[in-house]
Amino acid sequence: MNKIDYIIRKETEKDYREVENLAREAFWNLSVPGCFEHYFIHIMRDHKDFVRELDYVMEVGGKVIASVMYCKAKLKDENGNVKDILTMGPLCVLPEYQRKGYGKALLEHTFVRAAEMGYDVVINFGNPDNYVARGYKSCIKYNVCFEGDFFPAALLVKELKEGALDGRKWFYYPSDVDRPCDDAEAVERFDALFPPKEKGWQPSQEEFFIHSHSVLRR
Repeated sequence: MNKIDYIIRKETEKDYREVENLAREAFWNLSVPGCFEHYFIHIMRDHKDFVRELDYVMEVGGKVIASVMYCKAKLKDENGNVKDILTMGPLCVLPEYQRKGYGKALLEHTFVRAAEMGYDVVINFGNPDNYVARGYKSCIKYNVCFEGDFFPAALLVKELKEGALDGRKWFYYPSDVDRPCDDAEAVERFDALFPPKEKGWQPSQEEFFIHSHSVLRR
């Protein structure tokens, strides 16, 4: 893969259904039987925390093969000081294009854009195996946690500017953009708009369960 193989551009309205289907293909049966990420993307675009300036897709041969989106989030220290940050995700790459560097290129492009916008920290909740090579580190190394000193193994932090986090304890407050995804019936109704796919089990679901339920201790 080299730069002449792909185009990175902003998502447009005409891309919406193609990107939603891309997310469905990328995440189907990956973390749970079926998936909800295509619905998540669908509702995210109208949420107040959605960062439209960082809504990018990647094209190869005129086909959208990857996308990434960001939402606003906050960190708050023990004295109540608030820091505006970004939550990344979902990052979607069609299965046949995964592990070829396309997702890396898309992330790096948007990291630069985010830094230009004044953001210096990005957080996402995911499999560390997929993100540590992109500069993400465990939340515990930056003293970032949920309320109650809860440090999930899947909570990953990236500094876009070295030293942006100074070691003080920060509590992470993500957007509530994904709350509608808890409505299984709404997810199913939206999924019915797409070609039928069979839900099933695969080992990656157990891997996701282990990562998402593991907690680090200081």
